[in-house]
Amino acid sequence: MSLVHSSNALQADPAEAAACLADAASSVSSAPTLALRGERTVVLDLRHAGRRELTLRYEVQGAAHLPALFVCGGISATRHVAASEAFPEPGWWTEQVGPGRALDPACCRIVSFDWLGADGTLDAPLDPADQADAIALLLTALGIERIAAFVGCSYGAMVGLQFAALHGERVDRLVAISGFHRAHPYASAWRALQRRAVELGALQCGEAHGLGLARQFAILSYRTPDEFDARFPPARVVDGRVRVGAEDYLDHCAARFIGRSSPTAYLRLSESIDLQSVDPAAVRVPTTVVAIEEDRLVPLADAFALVERLAGESHLRVLRSPYGHDAFLKEDADIAAILHAALQSPIRNAC
Repeated sequence: MSLVHSSNALQADPAEAAACLADAASSVSSAPTLALRGERTVVLDLRHAGRRELTLRYEVQGAAHLPALFVCGGISATRHVAASEAFPEPGWWTEQVGPGRALDPACCRIVSFDWLGADGTLDAPLDPADQADAIALLLTALGIERIAAFVGCSYGAMVGLQFAALHGERVDRLVAISGFHRAHPYASAWRALQRRAVELGALQCGEAHGLGLARQFAILSYRTPDEFDARFPPARVVDGRVRVGAEDYLDHCAARFIGRSSPTAYLRLSESIDLQSVDPAAVRVPTTVVAIEEDRLVPLADAFALVERLAGESHLRVLRSPYGHDAFLKEDADIAAILHAALQSPIRNAC
């Protein structure tokens, strides 16, 4: 095992990141990227809820002959990672996926899916290992025997570790960003309060309000005090009450989230994070672990513990960011440089 750690951060050299992106851009084909969506019905033995018939909804970008990557994000991320000609709406990771970007559909076949439980119809405990098993079934259904890499962020990184532990023969390498082998008790406490907000809203016949409040609590756990200090003004009196500087932003976050997730989906996927438990020694594939020093949900100490116990070749990259847990969505150049370094072959060779 080798440990590569930058003491403060992999403060990615802007020139290096720009060179990586320019190199990828020079190889982009002018032909439209092949993209398709579909569904597969599977039967899966869930660890806490027995055998279920489930529908897996997936999206693929890139030609079938290219190296396959499975890409997934947090519990609110969907199968739509980035825009394509067929599906032009913005995806959840547009900054990293697309022509000339770190994950280029001209160089690799990008596969993703909607999480089990994301549609709100599965009201049962979901283990992250269940998600990993579902991904294995989906890959089989798509005729993909082995993927060149699993790239996961947040909950997706947790599932990636499960996939590498349970189905290691089907993946060449893993990139786990801001998600590790366990759920930290402090982070679990945050999520437990969020779930209580959802349940309280339902009891008061205000499901949308409860879900919005839970999202606002979540945003506070994702970001950092430093960001809020730099971004928001002091409190002021409005219509006879005190309104703090961040309230408008938090209201905006809640309004955007309501309607995109059902209370049942939110509760079950939030619970699933807290069920994360994987033995790092069971992960034998080469793994790049990415941690954010300011992340209050996924502490840096857990990143060190994970990397020290992984059975395969491992590398740790540490970033510093005022965006905390959300850095994988915000620190575009640094994340791109890490992805290029972790996936430089065979992905780059396919271009």
